Amino acid sequence: MDGAGIFGQLMTAEGRANPYPLYERAHELGPAVDCGDGLMLAVGHHAANQVLRMPGFAVADAEMRGAYDPAFNEHSSAVLLGRSILESNAPHHARVRSLIASVFTARRVAALEPAVAGAVQHLLAQMAEQGADGSPVDFMDAFAFRLPVGVICELLGVPEADRYRFRGLASDLTTALELIADYSELGVADQAADELAGYFTELAAERRAHPQDDLVSALVQVAAADESRLSGQELLANLVLLLVAGFETTTNLLGNGLALLFEHPEAVAGLRAGTVTAAGLTDEVLRFDSPVQLTSRLALADGLTVADLPAPRGSSVFVLLGAANHDPVRYHRPDLFDPTRTDSQPLSFGGGPHYCLGAQLAKLEAAVALPALLARFPRLAPAGSSTRRDRLVLRGYETLPVTVR
Repeated sequence: MDGAGIFGQLMTAEGRANPYPLYERAHELGPAVDCGDGLMLAVGHHAANQVLRMPGFAVADAEMRGAYDPAFNEHSSAVLLGRSILESNAPHHARVRSLIASVFTARRVAALEPAVAGAVQHLLAQMAEQGADGSPVDFMDAFAFRLPVGVICELLGVPEADRYRFRGLASDLTTALELIADYSELGVADQAADELAGYFTELAAERRAHPQDDLVSALVQVAAADESRLSGQELLANLVLLLVAGFETTTNLLGNGLALLFEHPEAVAGLRAGTVTAAGLTDEVLRFDSPVQLTSRLALADGLTVADLPAPRGSSVFVLLGAANHDPVRYHRPDLFDPTRTDSQPLSFGGGPHYCLGAQLAKLEAAVALPALLARFPRLAPAGSSTRRDRLVLRGYETLPVTVR
């Protein structure tokens, strides 16, 4: 199977459900694969890292996408995400990112650990009550979603009563991040974008009138003082992005992690015996079954290469993060789940200027939550069939029923 065939298979339901055999075939073709028609795949760890960090490669921003397809501007989900730092380049990206980055410094994230631990215990207590009679508990809804959404909403300043409405909205909005055939498929994403933008318009107005010690208030004040630093449209787009990105991938990380622990009781035993660390487990979950499987870049300069393969100006490069994390050149026995690895540097959070701002917070939440879950419920077990979301870019579970008694 050539590169175009592999990419085509990744777009099928079977490929989305289990892309790893296709990644293995891609590695046989080399660290970078030319699929023709200006499309390339970066599958090797070094090649993927190179594309993410090299200045000549950029994300497809709103201006580029609008020029390529005028229908882009007819869809509020595409427009909203296009105004966020997720889909912007220099100098706009650095200007807005710098306003947000102070919230996610290593020191500030580390200081959140007691609050995260408290939230974990609260949710575990709720799970214990819900499953006390032996009834199945959906881990994804009862814990994997509620922990990170609570943490990011606390940072943003979203009232507690509003927080649990966001799971479905985020799922609908992130349809716009998947590889879709055309923008006409964005109906549910547009509805979600409109509702989320409306919500944050009201919250921003409330914080403008009554500031509090939260990120929404801080960003509202910046936008009010100087629109050249942060426009009103950028404010709304990035508040929505911070909310959705703040829990969507961490929810998948927690679900993927628990599913892997069910499949690998030796990892559970190692965690309890102290031969597996919480940080090592988190890194291996990220490597083995990444919550984000791919991202993309455009070649905007002449003379660029991906692993010595020419990338002409205008080429689209799909960076297969999930494949890079299973690169046999980078990892010994990459298809072995081994949380004792000492050399794991997964690319699950990207790299370069677009490296995920919340990476350390997501890792903290997983490192606190998974050991606490196993300690609270020594006989935790799957309860019936789980269901995966039919996604390629954002990989995770829709449901993961467990028994806690």
